Amino acid sequence: MTAQFSTARPVVRDADDISALVNAGPAAGSHARMVVALALGGVFLDAYDLTTLSWGITDVQAHFGLSAFQTGLVAAALNAGTIAGSLAGGWLTDRIGRYAVFMADMVCFVIAALVAGLAPTAGILIAARFAMGFGVGMDLPVAMAFLSEFSRLEGRGSKAAHAAAWCPTWYAASSACFVIVFVLSHVLPATHPDWLWRASLAFGAVPALAIILVRGRYMSESPVWIARRGDLTRAADILRRSYGVDPIVQPARGRAPVVVQADPWRLVRKPLLGRGLLVCSMTLISAMSYNIIIFGLPTLLVSIMHASAVQVVVISILLNLAVAFPGGLLGVRLARSVRSRPIILAGYIMQVAGVGLLAVTGVPHGTVGVVAALAGFAAFLFAQGFGPGCQLMVYPTLSYPTELRGMGIGVARLVSGIGGTLVLLSFPWMNAQMGPALFWLVLLAPLAGVVITCLSRWDVFGYDPDMDPALRQPVRATQHDTVPADPELLFSSDIGN
Repeated sequence: MTAQFSTARPVVRDADDISALVNAGPAAGSHARMVVALALGGVFLDAYDLTTLSWGITDVQAHFGLSAFQTGLVAAALNAGTIAGSLAGGWLTDRIGRYAVFMADMVCFVIAALVAGLAPTAGILIAARFAMGFGVGMDLPVAMAFLSEFSRLEGRGSKAAHAAAWCPTWYAASSACFVIVFVLSHVLPATHPDWLWRASLAFGAVPALAIILVRGRYMSESPVWIARRGDLTRAADILRRSYGVDPIVQPARGRAPVVVQADPWRLVRKPLLGRGLLVCSMTLISAMSYNIIIFGLPTLLVSIMHASAVQVVVISILLNLAVAFPGGLLGVRLARSVRSRPIILAGYIMQVAGVGLLAVTGVPHGTVGVVAALAGFAAFLFAQGFGPGCQLMVYPTLSYPTELRGMGIGVARLVSGIGGTLVLLSFPWMNAQMGPALFWLVLLAPLAGVVITCLSRWDVFGYDPDMDPALRQPVRATQHDTVPADPELLFSSDIGN
């Protein structure tokens, strides 16, 4: 018997039907993969900007004659910017849509990178780094929203897998940053050490410009966000253009369009409050440990292993490409097929072992000590890649419904920004005062992660909050309810044509 396939076009009657079509997955040849790639491109920029001065901070200190506290201000300025950017970006992402916020933060990246690279004073450099951080804070909520709202629910290319992909993307950007620094260090004259950190900072404008140039062909507003704002017709049109699905819009007779309220106060009420506390705990733990390990890696390699400048760059590249990046790829694979809690727990346990090894080793002596220290760094980064690193964005992305996703992720990044700022501000002093004993303090972070994960029961695997009846608070649209004007027009090259 020949199999019969239905060629009927799907019918859309409400926002849930739009979500169901997105959850079923895009058609072959659609632009959905490019939307995901461009969103991850924003994450790439976030990581590149954060990693850049981990190499050049000592040259910045020498160039401007900074004290340890002033050096900490330069290092912490980006994270401080994320505090403001996270709340603003999260709120705007839910309020005016994903597309306009995404393009605005790309423009922010370009301007801030160029100003930082040309900064004549430390004050201007700090201000430019703060602006970069503001862009990073704006970007992650909108990037995660795009990844979730242009992805299927289960299987390869699922929401969880695409959200987890932020982690290997981050490591790829860190590796690219170190490779660029390595190449520039051999091209630029050694008599001008400031040229190296200036060029590496300014280079961050290049990928942002590339994203801006190609956005018109592939990027669209989120169909799920548009549908939950009450505009089914426009949501269906986006699905046709970007998802390869051609639905028929047939709203139920006698029913006005339904708008789902974006009430931020829901974040402090059950069940979202408990989820938010868990997400913020995970975020703070990573901010306290990862920032010291990755940002302080070059400094720590020099201080405890007496590595040369070239050795520092080579070791950093190898740890990112050969250890952290594969860990992130494994995390993406696990996110689409394994429940989230066991993955996080395994990652924290491995981090306890890695940081514990660094703490016990202290200042390495001989080959055995050097190998032990490198193994400690490697264990931490690999565990971060497949465990809490990947899940750090999976959890907030899949815990909040569309109308609150930006704010939920923004609050998590706010916590990360505060934690990271305090760590980076105090790192130069702590490193000078404690040396390798600093690892005993870092060890507390993954230990806390083990305890919290064991106590928590919340798991986001295979979960779509938009389809959860317990989270729905719709209100019928009235004549005063309007959907915002198409934000894509704000950045369209076709205006006036």
